[in-house]
Amino acid sequence: MDSHALLAELPRLRRYARALIGDRAAADDLVQDTLERAWSRSGQWRAGNELRTWLFAIMHNLRIDQLRKQPPPLQPIDDEHGELPTRATQSDGIELADLAAALGQLPEEQRAVLLLVGVEEMSYAEVASSLGIPAGTVMSRLARGRERLRALMNGVTSAKHLRVVR
Repeated sequence: MDSHALLAELPRLRRYARALIGDRAAADDLVQDTLERAWSRSGQWRAGNELRTWLFAIMHNLRIDQLRKQPPPLQPIDDEHGELPTRATQSDGIELADLAAALGQLPEEQRAVLLLVGVEEMSYAEVASSLGIPAGTVMSRLARGRERLRALMNGVTSAKHLRVVR
């Protein structure tokens, strides 16, 4: 292999490497690696073949090797300016109004138990003592109240009518 023929291909190799990589220094490194590999393996080149094709094949293979060795690009995390995802709050007012309306449709005894347990965070024993009813009645009113409230919030309006048995 003639060193003058190798140097004659240098502008084409540099132009291709710069277009391929985009960074001037990295492109020059690729050209240098290509020439080094071509010179060290000059015995593999056949005099009848096109030198430019052989050099571009070497450059292509070196570039593939570089890409395989590079770790994937990492996105830096900026803790100061990063925003944590938050849920949408546009419908909060509507949901609160719906909840207030549904609570208003509950029977007084169920609403009282629901509010004392859910809002005031009282225990069943404290609610029973406050309302003067047994703890079992508190639990059953709470269960029925939650079920009815859930149905009202889901748009089910049919009410079950219970008879008072004495």
